[in-house]
Amino acid sequence: MGPPVFKTGEIEYLGLAGSIPVRLRQAHSTGVRTTMRQADPRSRIPRTDQLLALPAVAEARARLSERTIRAVLAEAQASARSGALPPEAVADAVGAALATRSAMGLRPVLNATGVVVHTNLGRAPLSTAAVQALLAAAGYVDVELDLHSGTRSKRGLGARAALLAACPAADEALVVNNGAAALVLATTALAAGREVVVSRGELIEIGAGFRLPDLIESTGARLREVGTTNRTHLRDYADAIGPDTGCVLKVHPSNFRVEGFTAGVSITELAPLAAERGVPLVVDLGSGLLEPDPLLPDEPDAASALTAGADLTTASGDKLLGGPQAGVLLGRGGIVTRLARHPLARAVRADKLALAALEATVAGGTTPVIAALHAEPTRLRERAERLAAAVGAAVIPHDGRVGGGGAPGVPLPGWAIRLPEAAAQLLREGTPAVLPRVHDGACLVDLRCVPEADDENLTAAVQAAVNGLA
Repeated sequence: MGPPVFKTGEIEYLGLAGSIPVRLRQAHSTGVRTTMRQADPRSRIPRTDQLLALPAVAEARARLSERTIRAVLAEAQASARSGALPPEAVADAVGAALATRSAMGLRPVLNATGVVVHTNLGRAPLSTAAVQALLAAAGYVDVELDLHSGTRSKRGLGARAALLAACPAADEALVVNNGAAALVLATTALAAGREVVVSRGELIEIGAGFRLPDLIESTGARLREVGTTNRTHLRDYADAIGPDTGCVLKVHPSNFRVEGFTAGVSITELAPLAAERGVPLVVDLGSGLLEPDPLLPDEPDAASALTAGADLTTASGDKLLGGPQAGVLLGRGGIVTRLARHPLARAVRADKLALAALEATVAGGTTPVIAALHAEPTRLRERAERLAAAVGAAVIPHDGRVGGGGAPGVPLPGWAIRLPEAAAQLLREGTPAVLPRVHDGACLVDLRCVPEADDENLTAAVQAAVNGLA
């Protein structure tokens, strides 16, 4: 028997029921198609124009692009066509998806590792004052405008003033887009085509394979290494400094410590030699303290370095300073002005958002970084015990860390709750996302870096992870 036969006008369909021919007649072909469509549940999937008319779509247009919205609609329709979603649920699914969809791909994370400056989580969380400054600077601001005269002004005057007020030992300040850029600008402006004298024990490598020697040599400067890995003396610098020296560089070793048979030259010892030879002394602080912190006695700070005789200090704004990603240069007026006028300064300048957040960080109240560093262990234990009681876990002693290359080896005594290791993935993938520490076959949740206002959200996330293990 041949294929089904359709005729115009009166429609004839010829098929088989078992081995018996069956002949059905329909007055119009449209009736056959309508009946078939009604039998197919996919025909009940809402059309795109119907979904675009939903109130949820109208609300989402204020924060999402049309492309993103249509992608959400297409996902829901595809789920219905595959049978994973009933056609009647498509509209509700679209509304729920749009309500949680963000224009930003980054997910907020609760840092439960106990590491305060966590590079993989964006380093320093911003203070309330800095967040408010970011929002205010998102629109038009007088970043390079004198509102009184209506003429152009210097960039970043507010951040400069805040830094100089917080570090009176500096004559001048300059802000660039990150700590590496601050060092690149300094070595380029002072030593391009010349030598940078530096101790071998300070030629460091930090995270992601970032090597200081490679960075300096990329500026066109030549490294003049002095001393040995473990011991460098003042005479080593004296022998190396000559007519071709652009600057002397001291670098905070950051993520490691050299112990045992060691010797180094302090800024106080080195500064008179550099001044006598007429060579700038640049000190790369790394972490970014503006003044000493008794909790971190071995961590360098800008005020102490400048008082000891440094001509210029460089540091990151998003580490111990607790601000946004930025490079902070503080030092003698003539040297900082020289750097600011160098052509490279334009390429590495900070944008208005970083300038606003940095100014508010320095001039505002206590930052989350300082609060976490100085968190009271007794209070941390109370919070951990409350969380442990809610989820049926144990509380154990746990030392946090500064992180971000700051104060290596310095413990921050505290407490954590102990969960099975398998809970770590559930916490990372949950809502809200929680990053715990995995150590010795256990998942450890440390509340040091979790704001107390988020304790309830953290408890819900931990409880969901514990339930998921059952």
